[in-house]
Amino acid sequence: MDLLDSMEVYVLAVEKGSLSAAATACGISATMAGNHLRTLEKRLGMQLLNRTTRRQHLTTFGQDYYTRCKEILRLVAETDAQAQNLQLAPAGKLRVTAPVTFGTEALMPALSVYLERYPEVSVEVALCDRVVDLVEEGFEAAIRIGQLPDSALIAKALAPYRLMICASPEYLARKGTPDKPEDLSRHECLSFSPAALAHWRLTDEDGACRVPVSGRLQVNHGQALRVAALHGLGIVLQPAILLEADVRAGRLVQLFPTYELASRPMSVVYLPDRYRSPKLRSFVDFLVERFC
Repeated sequence: MDLLDSMEVYVLAVEKGSLSAAATACGISATMAGNHLRTLEKRLGMQLLNRTTRRQHLTTFGQDYYTRCKEILRLVAETDAQAQNLQLAPAGKLRVTAPVTFGTEALMPALSVYLERYPEVSVEVALCDRVVDLVEEGFEAAIRIGQLPDSALIAKALAPYRLMICASPEYLARKGTPDKPEDLSRHECLSFSPAALAHWRLTDEDGACRVPVSGRLQVNHGQALRVAALHGLGIVLQPAILLEADVRAGRLVQLFPTYELASRPMSVVYLPDRYRSPKLRSFVDFLVERFC
């Protein structure tokens, strides 16, 4: 007899109070239910139930074995469900959120590949730079930049978010090209806010330096800062994904390419109970494949 079937009959006999009730629940005869129980007791060399014509009582070992059987059957059912989910094709609507710059410059191009790979999935993306509550706002995953606070969310690391310092050829022709980081303090530097503009940190083989910088223009939008740099308004420190295409095209010039700039960790986060969903699992795995 199958061991798991015998365990199931035993668990039902305990919970329903009799072998006959367990037999009915399993769709087998009372005789067959009794055979399952005897097979278990013979296998274990221990009595599980004390039975009389009116009542049954668990033995001490029988109580402990009942608890273990419940856990084993739960794990088997959970594993079977997980295997079944793995075989299902990802489908349905997936709601995700991402920072504006990363979402615009990196996630959008990548989604063309993802959606072609999984034609039954549709994706709704909300781009914003605030921390979104996945439960309250109904999102299944979020891409987050920076150190993550302790939480119940599961996080998978992506490649760090790199920065670049760039300026337009026109600006450099007019104002000169800085030869060393300290020269930045004499230039117009563009940034999100005065606080972010205070110092830029650059590191090379000789160590790190924090350069005080200033400028007359601050804009709270990365794409707007890029456009400002393209029009010669100053030197910009922004994510590499925002500036790399302009550098390749010659519209911007990368400054201090041998220096290492501060980078920030980037992760995709999701609720632990949602990962069994084929569509979410496919999306998280795709992000790790694409951005690591």
